[in-house]
Amino acid sequence: MGNPILGVFFHWLGGLSSATFYVPYRGVKRWNWEIFWLTGGIFSWLVAPWLFASIQTHDLIGVLSAAPASTKFYCVLFGVLWGFGGLTYGLTMRYLGLSLGMAVVLGLCTVFGTLIPPIVAGEFGSTLLGTVPGRINLLGLAITVVGIVVVALAGARKDATLSAEQKAAAVAEFHFSKGIVVAIFSGIMSSCYAFGLAAGEPIRELGAAAGTGVLWVGLPVICLVTLGGLITNGLWCSFLIVRNRSAGQWLGRASTQTVASDAGGRLPLLRNYLLSALGGTLWYFQFFFYTMGESQMGRFGFSSWTIHMASIIIFGTLWGFAFREWRDAAPATRRMVWAGVGLLVLATLVIGYGNLLAQ
Repeated sequence: MGNPILGVFFHWLGGLSSATFYVPYRGVKRWNWEIFWLTGGIFSWLVAPWLFASIQTHDLIGVLSAAPASTKFYCVLFGVLWGFGGLTYGLTMRYLGLSLGMAVVLGLCTVFGTLIPPIVAGEFGSTLLGTVPGRINLLGLAITVVGIVVVALAGARKDATLSAEQKAAAVAEFHFSKGIVVAIFSGIMSSCYAFGLAAGEPIRELGAAAGTGVLWVGLPVICLVTLGGLITNGLWCSFLIVRNRSAGQWLGRASTQTVASDAGGRLPLLRNYLLSALGGTLWYFQFFFYTMGESQMGRFGFSSWTIHMASIIIFGTLWGFAFREWRDAAPATRRMVWAGVGLLVLATLVIGYGNLLAQ
């Protein structure tokens, strides 16, 4: 039957992991973006998923081998499409900052990722609109969207009142119009991860039949979806590496840009590898905890996507305050963003309650 309250807690842990994964990258020095993104991505999309799935899944290879070819294809395909969203997610952080960037991307991602799976499955009317727990879940989704809008408006109000110098101090590469375009694209494509997870239901059933515990049956699905993401990100980063001639940074050789800007200083090679590995592993843990949370949500498992997105924005906003992105914002603007965070916390509790009723 599951325990939705425990599921909400797991989703909070996943949201914290997701909101935190980019923080270690801020400490990477003198590596081009494509170098640290791909280095961390190897841990996000390959090392961590297969490591933890092999530990927790009974006969991982057997389960994946027995899965229908079409199921595996769609998991990887949606991962490839999601990869475009994940790729531009990092760019959104660079152009808009943690708070505003996450609000725009995850707002769109929340709506598409939550509603499309039950609509495709033909469950929107019967399961959501046709039951009291379903309508409570829709209420939670609506509160989430309102909370996201409030946080985004607070971010826009903050940026409108700051000088160009203050914006640069908070987000070194701030560019509002470019960031919004990238964020919209990223949000829509990022929702494909939810579609990939939904497509992997036959794999979860095979894992359960093989004796895998209910908390872990979703881990093999992550392996396939993230494999698709690795394809997209790997191709783009490889293009940038060739264009920028930055491959030597992996071996400690500084590029022309880093020599010019850093007076030929030595690359902090080991530190860069460790920080990238940490950031990549933290990224993976969002879905490690997500599968645990989803396993507890019962028939409304698709509502997990809403809770996950809300949790990311909650903790992402807290990181924004920690990095002083809101330092020069007016008190009314700061109160506004806290109101948005409060709405998101309320939304996760409402959805948890709706799932509890469904038990």
